[in-house]
Amino acid sequence: MRRHLHRHPELSHQEHATTDFIEEHLRGLGLSPQRMAHTGLVCDIPGEDPSLELMALRADMDALGIPELATVAFRSTVEGVSHACGHDVHMSAVLGAATALVRAADAGGLRRGVRLVFQPAEEMHPCGALELIGQDVLAGVDSILALHCDPGVDVGHVGLKSGPITSATDPVKVLVRGAGGHTSRPHLTQDLVYALGSIATQLPAALNRRMDPRSGVNLTWGSIHAGSAFNAIPSSGTLEGTLRCLDHEAWDQAEELLETILADLVRPWGVEARVSHDRGVPPVSNARSSVDVLASAIQGVLGRDNLDPTAQSLGGEDFAWYLEKVPGALARLGTRTPGGRTYDLHMGDLMIDERAIGIGASVLAAACVQRDLLPA
Repeated sequence: MRRHLHRHPELSHQEHATTDFIEEHLRGLGLSPQRMAHTGLVCDIPGEDPSLELMALRADMDALGIPELATVAFRSTVEGVSHACGHDVHMSAVLGAATALVRAADAGGLRRGVRLVFQPAEEMHPCGALELIGQDVLAGVDSILALHCDPGVDVGHVGLKSGPITSATDPVKVLVRGAGGHTSRPHLTQDLVYALGSIATQLPAALNRRMDPRSGVNLTWGSIHAGSAFNAIPSSGTLEGTLRCLDHEAWDQAEELLETILADLVRPWGVEARVSHDRGVPPVSNARSSVDVLASAIQGVLGRDNLDPTAQSLGGEDFAWYLEKVPGALARLGTRTPGGRTYDLHMGDLMIDERAIGIGASVLAAACVQRDLLPA
């Protein structure tokens, strides 16, 4: 299943064939998946006790606009598109868990029903999680679990922690305007490029000094654009980057502070500046109760020594939006071949040790079966 999905990646909101493939497999298990308004689907596996709320498993479906560089036989057949973030692994693990859970249910071994959530557009803003939440995918759900590939962790190991495990991640754009003019007379214009350079260096620095350093605030630029001639001061320019915050409270404060600092910075240059700060995703904050469920499953499947503590990262994940509604947890699934190269996510040469798929499926299935067996 993973190799089929890997060969046929689809970008955010375009996951039509991917949805078809997942639906076909789930119907083959005797289930009744429901397609969402555009792409993606949900599917319930009934448990023995229908009075209990459901436990959900989420998998993201979309690929990235990154050309595949890996020389595998099942490489992407779509030019310029690949599963460079491992979402093919996430989907396959949840499909594998579904197969095991259907067998468990048929044998009377699944007390609480399970909802499978196959979500589009994790890589987009606005994101697919909010779209599905708006379509009531969490109705009747009291907790939700997910896995994310971690190519820095050996296969056979899973990383887990309580509390925040990712950061808030927001796109930021600054638009600067001025009169423009000849480079021989900067005193008669607003020197826009100079102002852009000041903003690029001073806005992140000032933000860091105005916010609690424990909040892990980081503003990093990805692009700066202005002008097209060496002897002309342009009349407009832009900076685009990403604001990341480890702390939810800091995330709530950042937008107003960005606007205040920017206004102060550009005043000496006489230019006009406007910041567009889109709320992307909050930090993924794992609930202790869900971490306990996952930890028990990981230890049962892999052994106590293969459950690894993990640190909070500055990466973003729209799984966080589900956790704003119900308790849940995200675990880091090791995908590195022991002794092999450490790859990076969002790179075209990403290689996954495929043994991780069965491990992920087993952990998720075990968590669903064992949840109500744990002591309160």
